[in-house]
Amino acid sequence: MSNSCAVNFGPQIENETEYTDQLAELFAKEAGGLAPRPNEQNDETNERGVFVRQPNSFIVPFGEKEGEHKAEDGRYAIYWAHGCNWSNRPVIVRDLLGLENVIKDQTTSHSGKSNKYGHGFADQKDYKDPITGVHFLSEFYKNANPFYKGRATTPTLVDIKEKKAVNNDYHRLSNYIEVQFREYQPVDAPDLYPKKYRKEIDEFNDWLFPHINNGHYRMAFGVSWEAYNEAYEDFFDSLEKLDKRLETNRFIFGDYITDSDIRAYVSLVRWETGYFRSIGPMKKRITEYKNIWGYLRELYSIPQFKKYTFFKEGRGIGGGKSFFKGYEERIVPLIPFEEIWRTDHERAKLSSDPDNLFLKHPKGETPQDYQSEISETIWNSPSWDDREPTNYRPEFDVTVNPLKGKLHNEVEK
Repeated sequence: MSNSCAVNFGPQIENETEYTDQLAELFAKEAGGLAPRPNEQNDETNERGVFVRQPNSFIVPFGEKEGEHKAEDGRYAIYWAHGCNWSNRPVIVRDLLGLENVIKDQTTSHSGKSNKYGHGFADQKDYKDPITGVHFLSEFYKNANPFYKGRATTPTLVDIKEKKAVNNDYHRLSNYIEVQFREYQPVDAPDLYPKKYRKEIDEFNDWLFPHINNGHYRMAFGVSWEAYNEAYEDFFDSLEKLDKRLETNRFIFGDYITDSDIRAYVSLVRWETGYFRSIGPMKKRITEYKNIWGYLRELYSIPQFKKYTFFKEGRGIGGGKSFFKGYEERIVPLIPFEEIWRTDHERAKLSSDPDNLFLKHPKGETPQDYQSEISETIWNSPSWDDREPTNYRPEFDVTVNPLKGKLHNEVEK
């Protein structure tokens, strides 16, 4: 069973019985008859063989309007998978903003041997979520919408009191945590999503999604030569543009880390250390892009980024009886990933404020001042044509930072 996000196959908690497919079937029946997980290549490719990722269905925003979700201490948990670049984002953001005690988290893994029901809790006691007691991520979706037919995906923000999926919109979930949970953040929490420049950040993020974040999946799940080549050229062309931008910018928007840097990092680190294996010959490795490579190593040096970087998990290392052992079995276990990634990145020289990695909130700004309505994204459109990656043509030059020199920390007097 394919899975668009690798799951954690790390150390398992000892259970009295093996987690077989038959046991997973039993759990699915007990949960009210859960349907098997849909398959991307069967259900999310169009007539040209292009992978058109399903839109997120749980996209009701957080805010103060009627029907919107309210930020609350202790009510929600992020369900995520170690090998999933989408779900590494919100836990990095949460930790950078000091919200570990406000928003819980729980990792998922496979269900049964074949992963027929998608994300489960194979590495937990009795194969249950230790927070709510469910066996599958999809149970939260069924509880929220009994008629939901799509894939249950990570990350999903779950109301753990009602055991319901609340939001699986990885396009905007980190923004809700940054903005609507501001009142629970420490006063000195970094400003990852400055209010004045959210339009520019959103535009870049919406470009980043089809070209880099989803680039690997377009290659891996495309089922035609045309679709594969389009995705291949898009991805590597986009890396060249990003590398050019980082030649004169320490981070994507200049001197300070923003929400966009987190999105770029989780995809590119996953690509360099694992995703590349499923796409065939590469034009260039990430390490061959001088500016991107230094940029990623600097981000890796930050504890919250390093904590959620999993170099070897979910790679499927080992196996096979060939006379020649494969790269994954023979070489990967020997790679000194941490040593390689912590070498000098020499990026500080590009900054006018080299001693600070983050933008600080202006003095006197209240959580209420920081609020704004989070924009919608075209990538949640119900229209397949809207979500067809090759139909998206941004009106801005990605190689140019429109906020160059505009983000400043207040000088202490």
